[in-house]
Amino acid sequence: MSVPLLPITRPAIDEETIAAVCEVLRSGWITSGPKVQAFEAALSELCGGRPVRAFNSGTATLEVALRLAGVGAGDEVITTPLTWVATANVILEVGATPVLVDIDPATRNIDLEGIEAAITRRTRALLPVDLAGLPVDRDRLYAIADRHQLRVVEDAAQSIGASWNGKPIGSGGDFVSFSFHANKNLTTCEGGALVLPPDIDPALCERRRLQGVKRLADGGMDVDLLGGKFNLTDVAAAVGLGQLKHLHEFTARRRALARRYFERLDPRRGPNLGLDLPLADFSNCNWHMFQPLLPAGSDRAAFIAAMRDLGIGVGVHYPALHLFTLYRGLGFRPGQFPHAESVGARTVTLPLFPAMSDADVDRVCTALTRVLKP
Repeated sequence: MSVPLLPITRPAIDEETIAAVCEVLRSGWITSGPKVQAFEAALSELCGGRPVRAFNSGTATLEVALRLAGVGAGDEVITTPLTWVATANVILEVGATPVLVDIDPATRNIDLEGIEAAITRRTRALLPVDLAGLPVDRDRLYAIADRHQLRVVEDAAQSIGASWNGKPIGSGGDFVSFSFHANKNLTTCEGGALVLPPDIDPALCERRRLQGVKRLADGGMDVDLLGGKFNLTDVAAAVGLGQLKHLHEFTARRRALARRYFERLDPRRGPNLGLDLPLADFSNCNWHMFQPLLPAGSDRAAFIAAMRDLGIGVGVHYPALHLFTLYRGLGFRPGQFPHAESVGARTVTLPLFPAMSDADVDRVCTALTRVLKP
């Protein structure tokens, strides 16, 4: 008999949310409408009253944020090589050049000390990423941005529910981009949201979101800028509204599960498996993922296969993006960002989602011991 698979993540959708989706479907209004407006209002409340606009993906929010920030051909945007490739792809999409800075091996986020050395006269924006829900140091980040008069687009795709110095991510700063993909701490199945700074007219964001259309008083329309098709549906927004009600409890449970991982994998309490554990931050991080690093020289493919045989799902988030064919074609090469390359080659994502039990964590750790024990 095969062992049931424990996946790396599973969304928690309650019956109330399912009923709300059915209500939308029966209403006849299933594209962007009152549920999207209600979802944006609820997100705005979470973000300290700042304007928030919902999108059909986190990728779209990043692209629109760069366009609203005036980034385009001839500009440079500084970001990290250790992220989902969309972070860098959107820079190319708007015609700008991605400039990569290696990571801090402790946080696995962009090395803030390395940013200033990468700034040139063409630098227009910084695009930091909160990897696995651990926020980049916002104080240091914005000190750099202010000193060099740069825009910031926070890739907070993984950090909704996280905080910095007691304030929720999204409640301050410049542009803040969230993702609501199915694997995120809050999901709309697919979707995202963009928190806007005070100098950006939300109406302009809305036009960028939907084909650049400007509605006229006489019922007509005009288009004087390029927009996309990035709107969220009311069906998706109904899921998001249901999720928002549980965000704080989701975050608390994720933190509790992460603590148990640390307790069970502490080499002082059991065998030393040679794993490098992530930074143990239980104040700011929302623990979107739990990602130890395998011992140097490990065969990751063999490890993943062995864990799966024991019924444990394992993911990889993420390979260093500058090693992808597309980015090598832009002149990036192996050896440029050694910390990102090392983490990208050794990282594994273990199961972590609110519906997991403590016994599930114990099961994962028992499997780790069987596969890695010296």
